[in-house]
Amino acid sequence: MRTAFTGAFWRKGDTGFDDAAASRLFNHRRPSRRPAAVLRAADTADVAAGVRLAAAEGWKVAVRSGGHSWAAWSLREDTLLIDLALFTRMSYDPVSATVAVGPAVRGGLDLDPYLAGHGRFFSVGHAPTVGMGGFLLQGGIGWNCRGWGWAAESIESMDVVTAGGEPVRCSESENADLFWAARGSGPGFFGVVTEFRLRTRPRFRELTQSTYVYPVELAPEVLDWYCTARRALPSFVELAAVGCTPPGADFPVLIVDAVSFDGGPASLAALETCPVVGKVLAVSTAQQVDFADLQSAQLRSNPDYHRYFADNAFLAGSSSELVPALVPAFRDLPTPKTFTVLGDFTPLLRRRRPHMSLSVQSDLYFAAYVIGETPEEDTRCRSWLDEAMGRVTPYSAGCYLGDSDLTVRPDRIMSDAAWSEFQRIRSVRDPEGRFPGYLGAPAQ
Repeated sequence: MRTAFTGAFWRKGDTGFDDAAASRLFNHRRPSRRPAAVLRAADTADVAAGVRLAAAEGWKVAVRSGGHSWAAWSLREDTLLIDLALFTRMSYDPVSATVAVGPAVRGGLDLDPYLAGHGRFFSVGHAPTVGMGGFLLQGGIGWNCRGWGWAAESIESMDVVTAGGEPVRCSESENADLFWAARGSGPGFFGVVTEFRLRTRPRFRELTQSTYVYPVELAPEVLDWYCTARRALPSFVELAAVGCTPPGADFPVLIVDAVSFDGGPASLAALETCPVVGKVLAVSTAQQVDFADLQSAQLRSNPDYHRYFADNAFLAGSSSELVPALVPAFRDLPTPKTFTVLGDFTPLLRRRRPHMSLSVQSDLYFAAYVIGETPEEDTRCRSWLDEAMGRVTPYSAGCYLGDSDLTVRPDRIMSDAAWSEFQRIRSVRDPEGRFPGYLGAPAQ
């Protein structure tokens, strides 16, 4: 079947196919999987025609928004890869305070400066290069998710090309089943989102940051304190404990970092209660900081042209159980650029979550990002991550899709009830299985 597209189209064997198939993949540890064809769609009509072509050819459909998934979700065998790289439109409506964004818009590099010009803010992903499509569909752990909620909660509506090749509008009142399924299912979603409309908030007036750098030998004491002290911080404070090796250093450290959105110095006072605070290697207390500086730090922590292994878990358990399982992941890092994060979601659990497929979380989130530079490091990096996750898996309530690779370590991605509902909707909306679902099987 021959189809005319406004955008570019390659079949396997065509000149440029290999480059198109791997275009914009952030992780340079790339799998050997390759699609049957690639469509770099120019508009919604191209996407719809692509889905219909896939049905005629007997292909499944894979989608790439920003290419930032660690496991390269978009690379699937015998698929039509629909690349949404050209979907970068942004449009702000001052009446409704909503912004329309294409799925390839990069949250930190594109959307945030655009909204800043309108005095508005949206909780984009921490890594500025992450595309909005995958970020939102996977739920979206954005800036101050602990207080403001998942980014997907702020989706007002979205435009979707269905498995039948039909463009539709989805919201709580239109195609509500697709809207429910999309918010949290990530690469398992059975449709192609071509535009999101997002509710924005007034832009913060000031940011206040406190950073405490502890010797990694104090990790047991600091993490034990962290598990309790985190609950004393207001909901407008983002908090994390980070294990990393500072540039130029020969040893890892444990950093407790907090950023207050309009709360001022008093909102960070609880960080002074750590029983070993007098033993810090360095401290910066209640300093004013620009959001651009925070994003620059994230870019340095997530360098391009590297080989990534990542995994995560929402943790449930007492500090006496969790701290011994966590300490090695902060103390013994396999490469100089590897870092681990323990985040707090206490205020998030106190909020009533909207009705959506995203349904697994706890008040503690652990993630590990193992970063290597050469293929020779892969075995050591993989082994270290497997051991680190093996220690915390007994306490896992589930995982966040954005930092997961289900082919290596399956975990829960939805509650049992949500998973059953998701499967039911999929059987109705995509009865032929046009969209292939997950790489690997979630643990349910």
